[in-house]
Amino acid sequence: MGKIIAIANQKGGVGKTTTSVNLAASLGVLEKKVLLIDADPQANATSGIGIDVETVEIGTYQLLEHSNTAKEAIIKTETPNLDIIPAHIDLVAIEIELVDKDQREYMLKNALADIKEDYDYILIDCAPSLGLLTLNALTAADAVIIPIQCEYFALEGLGKLLNTIKSVQKIHNEALDIEGLLLTMYDSRLRLSNQVVDEVQKHFNNMVFQTIIQRNVRLSEAPSYGESIINYDASSKGASNYLSLAKEIINKNS
Repeated sequence: MGKIIAIANQKGGVGKTTTSVNLAASLGVLEKKVLLIDADPQANATSGIGIDVETVEIGTYQLLEHSNTAKEAIIKTETPNLDIIPAHIDLVAIEIELVDKDQREYMLKNALADIKEDYDYILIDCAPSLGLLTLNALTAADAVIIPIQCEYFALEGLGKLLNTIKSVQKIHNEALDIEGLLLTMYDSRLRLSNQVVDEVQKHFNNMVFQTIIQRNVRLSEAPSYGESIINYDASSKGASNYLSLAKEIINKNS
């Protein structure tokens, strides 16, 4: 049975899209069937996997509007076992258009119902906000991964996100679980990075993934070539970090 995982944090620049694309590619390489859903109007997951955003005709927008089915929106990528439902800048308008619809938080959940069984994992790359798009992702998801940057302001806003998750659990999705907190952009040379890791591990204990994503030049170069780190440089530190995260998730769910 497919597991839907939202990758969410309303703070921008914490590694949500990097994690979505590279975790999806890593799970694919480990022979899991994966669907990546780009639920961010910036459409960086779409371009980061090699799809020209301008050519997208059916994507997350049409899916949320229910004007097309999920099957019609799926595009195969060049990464083994990885499909994507792409985004386009028009996704910006969806929050306004859904505002007066009934059951507006359930649009994504309902749209994914008939394809959930076709995949081992469905990953949703969320927008950096706590608006209707992210609410739809959290309502549709079985679990959420929260990337946390190893920086001074890392924990700022985390309380707000955890409160949002709590209220989604209470009102829309009782079964929503926290898959884990993922520390990203770690630089072992910086005392601050080490302090953030200690602080997060002390506060959240078993909720924190053992895998830590290190700062890596190859990781930041890969999206400009429209490739995941697995395709771009499989021998890099970034690739080994994301493969290790994928294995940790597979083991946790087996």
